[in-house]
Amino acid sequence: MEVSEYLRTILTPMVKHRDSITIDESQDAMGVLLKVTVHKEDMGIVIGKSGETAQAIRHIVRIVGIAGDARVSIKINEPVKTG
Repeated sequence: MEVSEYLRTILTPMVKHRDSITIDESQDAMGVLLKVTVHKEDMGIVIGKSGETAQAIRHIVRIVGIAGDARVSIKINEPVKTG
């Protein structure tokens, strides 16, 4: 399972708007960067109190990346404002 798929597996049961999850993956000399965007109503759930949930997600995904010999970072994007 790719790291981005693993991240989606973690996020999907957490959020109400499952279809709004987007994960863009880019790779450079520093490693893999996963840019995550979720619905604006789900941001609080994904980030958690004082950022604890986001930090836990980053830690787990980083460990999965290490198992696959990759340095993985996650950036949680601000949701796009509509209308």
